[in-house]
Amino acid sequence: MARFLKMHGCGNDFVVFDERAGPLGLTPRRAAAIADRRTGVGCDQFIAIEPPPENTGADAFMRIRNPDGAEAGACGNATRCVVDLLARETGRRAQVIRTAAGNLPAEAFPDGRVCVDMGPARLDWPDIPLARAMDTLHLDLAAGPLADPAAVSMGNPHATFFVTDVACLPVAELGPLLEHDPLFPERANIGFTQVLAPDRIRLRVWERGAGLTMACGSGACAALVNAHRRGLVGRRATVVVDGGELEIEWRQDSHVLMTGPVSTSFVGEIDLAAYPA
Repeated sequence: MARFLKMHGCGNDFVVFDERAGPLGLTPRRAAAIADRRTGVGCDQFIAIEPPPENTGADAFMRIRNPDGAEAGACGNATRCVVDLLARETGRRAQVIRTAAGNLPAEAFPDGRVCVDMGPARLDWPDIPLARAMDTLHLDLAAGPLADPAAVSMGNPHATFFVTDVACLPVAELGPLLEHDPLFPERANIGFTQVLAPDRIRLRVWERGAGLTMACGSGACAALVNAHRRGLVGRRATVVVDGGELEIEWRQDSHVLMTGPVSTSFVGEIDLAAYPA
């Protein structure tokens, strides 16, 4: 039997396994089976904590898989969950989590919130990546009532649409069409963004490989960055997602900070052999 934790950040939920003591056989196929909400445990992302690579300065490596088993480069809410675990384990508030997108320095606060440095916002079209050269502040992309999104990479690709009322949008219909648009060779996370005030944003995100989630940390970072680039908000704002609120700041050095709550729903055990490898 293998131990796991079910955790979430603003409703963005994760199944977290610890492989620092040795591999558990968490293959992409097995991860997808466990992520299934009907026949497995169920989650937005499947997380494995692994030993950090040598000479990286990290405290742990976090492997992220979407519910389809495909590996993701970054997940801000999952990073905060792992930081919370390691901080309680070690007594050190400062932690560095290594991901496929690089090191993410973070700090666990006494009030239960965690702040993660998500790294620099990448704005050039090859970094998103896009299929062809294009101004990332105004993409030539439209679907239904949506048009003219902005794009940024936060370790994974994001396209942000600005709308007058998020509640009126058929996100579940538009999301998968835009995620798989040929403009995005690696698919994309699609943000539906309503600016409420110069320091407040309403956001819903269709995540690639996961669908509509209650929160998307990297999507919240993308929304703030792209809204500021459009002159709609300042460099710091509260991003309101379906599951709560995240505080996002885009520093002058281009790094994006995300602060928000972390919760552990339950701890469980699972027979991994019951799931296909």
